[in-house]
Amino acid sequence: MSAPEGRIETLLERARGLAESGRRTILGLTGAPGSGKSTMAEEIVAALAPRAVLVPMDGFHLAGTVLDALGRTERKGAIDTFDAFGYVALLRRLHARDEPVVYAPEFRREIEEPIACAIPVPAECEFVVTEGNYLLAQEEPWAQVRRLVDVIWYLEPTEDVRIARLIARHERYGCSPEAARERTLGSDQRNAELVFRSRHLADLVVPSA
Repeated sequence: MSAPEGRIETLLERARGLAESGRRTILGLTGAPGSGKSTMAEEIVAALAPRAVLVPMDGFHLAGTVLDALGRTERKGAIDTFDAFGYVALLRRLHARDEPVVYAPEFRREIEEPIACAIPVPAECEFVVTEGNYLLAQEEPWAQVRRLVDVIWYLEPTEDVRIARLIARHERYGCSPEAARERTLGSDQRNAELVFRSRHLADLVVPSA
């Protein structure tokens, strides 16, 4: 189903309803690169603070040295450049809610590396937001994510908006305009096409974000 409008107010009301379920709820935000997942996740968590915490999938990026060793550096962001089993294991721990605190990793774009144990999720936290490209992917072990995340929204801005955002992001982190466009229309676009194939598995499609 689709949200009639992609306005953040509508989605915040939905998120508040999920957060008031009386149990820990995990909300996932997915979509192609540049679809606005991180921004929306941050807005939702800020609106529901202090009872919500953000745990991005990007914390499970493989380290640069590992990508170099595997020959995957040029494809960073592709589905096989993440520790998928680690992400699934973390979701299991968050879903179980039987530890005093779970420490999740985060990805820092200023150094292009993941940092371990950077995000504390205490047991009393009732609402967890996770976001990333491959939450609905059907390859194992990614397919397990759908069973561990209670609700998943797929963000789908228009292609011109998404591509413009992605080019701007790459430029912001040091790419030349030419390199930013090449990456956006190359490896990023291949990733986007993979993400789109699982769109139908989302609980909600947000046509603008």
